[in-house]
Amino acid sequence: MTKRRMSLPDYRQRLQVETPEHVMLDLEIAGVGSRALAALIDLLVLVGSALGVFILLVVFAGFGVTIGSIGGALLLLLGFAVWTGYFILFEGLWRGQTPGKRLVGIRVVSDTGNAVSLGAATARNLLRVADFLPPPYLIGTLLVALHPRGKRLGDMVAGTVVARDRPSELVVSSRAPSRPAQPLSLIPELTDAEFRLLARFETRQAQLTQPARVRLAASIARQLADHPTPAGVGALEHLLELHRRERERREGTVAWGGSAAAASFADRKRPRWAEFQHLAERAARHGLDSFASHELPEFAARYREVAADLARARTYGVDEATLNHLERLAAAGHNALYRDERGTWRRVWEVLARECPAAIRQARGYIALACLAFVLPAGAGYLLMREQPALAIDLLPEVIIERADAGAERMAAGGRYVDVSLSDRPLVASSLITNNVRVAIACFAGGIFLGVGSLVLLGFNGLMIGATAGHFANLGLLRYLLEFILGHGLLELFAIWVAGAAGFLLGRSVVAPGELSRSDALVLSGRTAVRMVGGAAVLLVVAGLIEGFVSAGGGDVTFRATASVGSLAFLAAYLANGGVRAAP
Repeated sequence: MTKRRMSLPDYRQRLQVETPEHVMLDLEIAGVGSRALAALIDLLVLVGSALGVFILLVVFAGFGVTIGSIGGALLLLLGFAVWTGYFILFEGLWRGQTPGKRLVGIRVVSDTGNAVSLGAATARNLLRVADFLPPPYLIGTLLVALHPRGKRLGDMVAGTVVARDRPSELVVSSRAPSRPAQPLSLIPELTDAEFRLLARFETRQAQLTQPARVRLAASIARQLADHPTPAGVGALEHLLELHRRERERREGTVAWGGSAAAASFADRKRPRWAEFQHLAERAARHGLDSFASHELPEFAARYREVAADLARARTYGVDEATLNHLERLAAAGHNALYRDERGTWRRVWEVLARECPAAIRQARGYIALACLAFVLPAGAGYLLMREQPALAIDLLPEVIIERADAGAERMAAGGRYVDVSLSDRPLVASSLITNNVRVAIACFAGGIFLGVGSLVLLGFNGLMIGATAGHFANLGLLRYLLEFILGHGLLELFAIWVAGAAGFLLGRSVVAPGELSRSDALVLSGRTAVRMVGGAAVLLVVAGLIEGFVSAGGGDVTFRATASVGSLAFLAAYLANGGVRAAP
């Protein structure tokens, strides 16, 4: 095989993947600059949208129109969902691109070169919390700059890379070739893989019986659909003749000179490449859904032709610019053609309803460990506060101290730990949901740091809750506090333990990957961990609704205990649904 001519060093990061057509694609990894520019555009979209909503609210307020508590709750939930889910939904449902990535011409793809799945998009973006540290995005930026595939922590867990997506323009050199153009009859027509297959067949067929030779020839001929057997000719004779002609072409190419063969090949194929470039650019901008039904087979056929041309171009030793152009064309076609068609809203529901509880059931051992990581510090905090009450001023937040001081008077007057008017409860519930989901995401993402981050968050929250309970017990108000927690507490705590267990799962993959490589173990664990976080989010939504409408409102202990029993029944039913197989 003729090697590429010497050129200036190429410092661009690349990823080689083999396509189903057995052609190696050389994907160019997007660097820090293009990814930062795309992130800046996406940030402007988010901030601009938030600013637009704020301006509308101000205008409505000027006309005396208020959105009320329910409107405020919906607005808070929508804002949180947009801010948290912007990258997840765009990358998972929009073929690996956010608006910023599409404008810059980059795309998130899997390590295999296929389109990113919704689960992988979720994993890589939930880990933004870890990549952001220390602010702003120091860990993520350094990893993108230094990792051989430009991966930040989220990409390592998701098994993804960010690659350039837009086909490059081909700049044709005006310099005349140093040798005369090679006759077309001497240009090889088979790819290297096809030629090697025929060479092995030619060597082996002489050792076989005639019937076996005929059967093997027929099987190989079917694999060479681009070189059909002529009418009236047997498959055996056709393959032997095809191999002989190809060997002569290749020997003629070597004798004639690789540069002349490359020039003749490129001149002949360049119009076809230009036609496919227009199709690939259309697919990159609008997706294959914009193609008519009769255009899709044409796109697929053109892509296979370009992939085969890329293999031949490497054989002939074409110039660097032409080879780069072909590699970008083939990569763009591959990204458009091989994508996950299951990234739909129905798929989202299936994951949340069945796969998430199934993942929680599967990781019950890690959940038990997370429970211990929470309960033991909680018990220690409770005992410490009971033995040294004076530590409350230094250890507990000021708002807890104030509520404890006012607790005796409120309890004597028949009040609760928190009494919120009925009109304000929707806003309280939405605020609690968003805050608890943030905590769960942070608890999960902290696990990438060898599991230490999840352990610290679980332990700290357990310590604070235990110390708070101890302080209220010192004032004779423990029952007063437990009445508030009774309705929602068990479901909320279990959800946080699930998120921490998901973090432990990531940490174990880094520390003890077993027989797998760390990268493979991390990707496999990430798939389960992300579903666990999804299940925790579902539980936290239910817990937040109970806390906002039941715990923060009226109702006696019996009513709150009923809500607690109902939450446990929901938890049992949800986890049981994880054992139900989806219909094929």
